[in-house]
Amino acid sequence: MSELVRAFYKTGVYMAELMEVQEQNQRALVKILAVLKHPTQGDLHHPKETDVPLFHERKALAQYEKTWVPLSSMKPYEGEKLEYVPSLEQAWTKLYQELNTDQSAWARLSMEKLIEVRKEYGF
Repeated sequence: MSELVRAFYKTGVYMAELMEVQEQNQRALVKILAVLKHPTQGDLHHPKETDVPLFHERKALAQYEKTWVPLSSMKPYEGEKLEYVPSLEQAWTKLYQELNTDQSAWARLSMEKLIEVRKEYGF
């Protein structure tokens, strides 16, 4: 079942290989191959707010990590095949640059969290 899909997981978007479909549960198991959009930092339930109990540091899903996604959050992948590390770096840089144009406290805190996750990524 080596089909490439565009999978949305929380606030990130990934190029992934479709591994298994569970129609009854309306979900699919995917294996992450590349990062198309880096996950947003902070609280998913209170987006763009800093006065929250826990401002989450979110890393992208790892290369070859498998995860379940709702069928509704997945569609065929139509772009060129990407390599994981360069795609991760590009997605991270794009998000960081977007935040750099935002003067809000949320953007500044998000940039701090992104710098921390970048250390773990090693680029």
